[in-house]
Amino acid sequence: MNDVWILAEHTNGVIKEVTYELLSWGRSLADELGKSLVSVLLSSHTSDEDLTSLIAMGSDSILYVEDDSLRYADCIRYSTVLKDLVEKEKPQIFLASATTTGRTIMPYLAVKIGSGLTADCTELSIEKESKLLLQTRPAIGGNIMATIKSPNHTPQMATLRPKSKKPLPRDTSRNGNIEKIDFDTTSIVSHVEVLGIEELVDDQGAIEEAAIVVSGGKGLKKKDNFVLIHQLAHLLGAKVGASREAVDRGWIGYSHQVGLSGKTISPELYMAIGISGAVQHLAGIKTASHIVSINSDKNEPIIQISDFALVGDLFVIIEELKRQLAQREVQDDSL
Repeated sequence: MNDVWILAEHTNGVIKEVTYELLSWGRSLADELGKSLVSVLLSSHTSDEDLTSLIAMGSDSILYVEDDSLRYADCIRYSTVLKDLVEKEKPQIFLASATTTGRTIMPYLAVKIGSGLTADCTELSIEKESKLLLQTRPAIGGNIMATIKSPNHTPQMATLRPKSKKPLPRDTSRNGNIEKIDFDTTSIVSHVEVLGIEELVDDQGAIEEAAIVVSGGKGLKKKDNFVLIHQLAHLLGAKVGASREAVDRGWIGYSHQVGLSGKTISPELYMAIGISGAVQHLAGIKTASHIVSINSDKNEPIIQISDFALVGDLFVIIEELKRQLAQREVQDDSL
């Protein structure tokens, strides 16, 4: 009763990385409230190894509904099962990732159970006096951060941007309860039939899962110069990102935008070239492992938070980086 729940996501029964990020969010909230953290998993089949991984990554217990009809995240089927579980168990907080699954199922479920939902959050905390969930998300095109609470209805529901928090370290010594729940899905009438799932192919690739991202900003001065970002990214085996300013100027498509109004990413290496580092952009890269910036102004915010910064003419610096990377590639090929 009144525990913290997260909606575990999977692909063909295999737990997705965003679930472990959710467990990190949920763990801190549950600890502050003195409640249990529960993973809710709906699947056609999930291995014992994947189930126990939820415990190792922070969950205290698992509510697991297994049925062939739950192989895919069908909004009607999932929300029907979740509504029943919520009404029986009465969680205090219910979190999901702001993925296609979370953004589809959670609003529908919120309406069905008469609760509220704050979508696309980047921060969560507990209000000390009321113990209510404080849900922070960008608003007005990312120009302000709005903090929202819902005191009149439970569960308090929110979806969280992927890559906004790193998973906790795996702890295989943790113990937890796995409760397999029987649910008769034969009475659920869905208007959706999933014929299959195909991976979206993009020659430039999605930036969310990239280990290295090279981003360009308005310091590149014009669209034609953005080719330098593509060239450098190619030499590094990286994906191409951009600031909102570069996207607004039409230099590259929105799918490459990094920041609160674009994508939140968590690469091993993030290179920001000609980007000043507005607060919205910095919030989108806060979990990057290493940040390298190239800018002509040493006082720009991006320089202050970088692990390594190059201050000077970015065009000269990029050409030198390209030359050295190309030379290294030739040397590697000759070995």
